[in-house]
Amino acid sequence: MMGWDQAAEAIVAAGRRMDARGWVPATAGNFSVRLDARRLAVTVSGRHKGFLTTDDVMVVDLDGVAEDPAKRSSAETLLHCGIYRRFPEAGAVLHGHSIANTVLSRAAGESLVLAGFELLKVFPGLATHEAEVAVPVVPNDQDIARMQRGLDALWDGLPSVPPGYLIRGHGSYVWAPDMPSALARMEGLEFMLDCALKERSLR
Repeated sequence: MMGWDQAAEAIVAAGRRMDARGWVPATAGNFSVRLDARRLAVTVSGRHKGFLTTDDVMVVDLDGVAEDPAKRSSAETLLHCGIYRRFPEAGAVLHGHSIANTVLSRAAGESLVLAGFELLKVFPGLATHEAEVAVPVVPNDQDIARMQRGLDALWDGLPSVPPGYLIRGHGSYVWAPDMPSALARMEGLEFMLDCALKERSLR
């Protein structure tokens, strides 16, 4: 858990890093950091993530209620809240919109299997490339509360926690104990998705 200043600076830095890689075009994406057991710092709605300042970060509780009613977060903040409620070890959440995750999720079934990649080791519990991860792909839904209920049901039915998930035709979510780990997880996932997309073009 971080203090406010450190959390806001970590979110601003994450925005610049993800923008440089083309994962948050226009005003897409949102990021958050857990502040304590009941609150998180999250990006406000409608800002380009490559040009964030600490004024573009706000505080909400785990129900998504803003401490400062003058600021508005994305409706998808409730998906961040759902991750923090479900996974106590989660300290940072990243949501991005890359070309690879958007295209592949549109073509995938209920999951997208990544296998044999060296960067699988960025995910917890995988010590070798000789492994595979099934990244869940969930339907996009403008009713975020309903989407979160679907995610909770999905987690209940899985034998282990996935490294993240994809929203079909929309984007990716990853989480980790802290922002550096979440960025590493996002970079690993996006690298493998980019490889998978390029492999399909060679078939």
